[in-house]
Amino acid sequence: MYYSFGRVSYSRIEMTMTVTAITGAQVFDGRQALGVTTVLVDGGRIARIGGDAPDDAEIIDGSGATLLPGLIDAHVHTSKDALALALRFGVTTELEMQGTNTRDIRAHISEDDTVADVRSSGFAITPPGGHPSELFPEGFRPGPPAGARPAGPPPLMPFSTTPEEAVAFIPQLIERGSDYIKFMVDDGSVEGHPGLPMLDQATLNAGVAEAKKHGMLTVAHALTVDATRMAIEAGIDGLVHLFMDQPHTSEIIDLVKDAGVFVAPCVVLNASMMGITGSDLADDPRVASRLDDEWDKALRSSFGHYPQGRIEDVLATVKALSDAGVDLLAGTDVSLPLPFLGGLAHGASVHHELRYLTLAGLTPVQALRAATATTARRFGLDDRGRIAEGLRADLLLVDGDPTITISDTLNTRAVWRRGTRLAM
Repeated sequence: MYYSFGRVSYSRIEMTMTVTAITGAQVFDGRQALGVTTVLVDGGRIARIGGDAPDDAEIIDGSGATLLPGLIDAHVHTSKDALALALRFGVTTELEMQGTNTRDIRAHISEDDTVADVRSSGFAITPPGGHPSELFPEGFRPGPPAGARPAGPPPLMPFSTTPEEAVAFIPQLIERGSDYIKFMVDDGSVEGHPGLPMLDQATLNAGVAEAKKHGMLTVAHALTVDATRMAIEAGIDGLVHLFMDQPHTSEIIDLVKDAGVFVAPCVVLNASMMGITGSDLADDPRVASRLDDEWDKALRSSFGHYPQGRIEDVLATVKALSDAGVDLLAGTDVSLPLPFLGGLAHGASVHHELRYLTLAGLTPVQALRAATATTARRFGLDDRGRIAEGLRADLLLVDGDPTITISDTLNTRAVWRRGTRLAM
């Protein structure tokens, strides 16, 4: 719900100039399993699928493993250190939903194969004093460590209370390098701050319409059914949260479906809001070995603002949306390594979200699509999210077969970003 500036060190990368052939692995291409086949990587791209490995190729034996597209987290607040942590878990792209990693200032990230790639909304349109200001203790000022603030002008804070203000901010956000436009639709009731200033329908409608005039994708933060209805009425393209204030009805499912919006449920966030920690995930040695003490402590905590919520209702809503054919995206809302923003950790929580999706009743293949091809398609990331010739070689090799057992996604054997293998 804000942006992260964690302090996790990242591994060096193994530089190679040779063609790489990954052989003997089961291949899941982002949509379906292709069976055992060879994937050839050359110059940071997927050069070929199938056939024999060239004589001069570096051979990566994938026997007993599954090759996946690099995972995409559809909802984060991030920093370079957090992007490094995400990559260690096979998350090769993070989509920032409030933060500073906009297009014009992220060259140091885009060209650095030791960290995950990133796209960003910049800061969301919200009223002064609106969400997410209520999340932080008095006097707390989130921001980068001393000396780490990017060069250039300070980020644009598009506080809006009228349609005219929202409309005026859209071209400014685009000029500052926002990849999509986010709107906060939140009265604070789920966070324990009822009566929080929030966008009214007219302001939301005007902002969304203006963004669409500029060809921008629009997304909304909405944690209640009423906020969800407001966002859909405004013509939003995607919901980057799932309501948790009540069970779903056929009416709200049909409303989402008929509007053609996508939903990133962020079940891990909803669970944390209800007081459910990530301790079980933190106890997994495959996770513990990649987290420092700060992130471990955060993962074992929770937001805890909405203990009256029922995770069973959230899971049932996820299943109903899936059954209705709504595009679901895997997101986490991970941000800072702080206990009061807890239950989440970069990279690790994507794997937790995949488990929640299957617990809701999705098949492992459906869950994997939510973290790969579906997210790439809905965000217009045409160069990633699938294993296909000509696309970026953002790849994750894991022991086992997560198309059958979803928790196998944590059995990391190798990670590549643009064909460069991360030293684990």
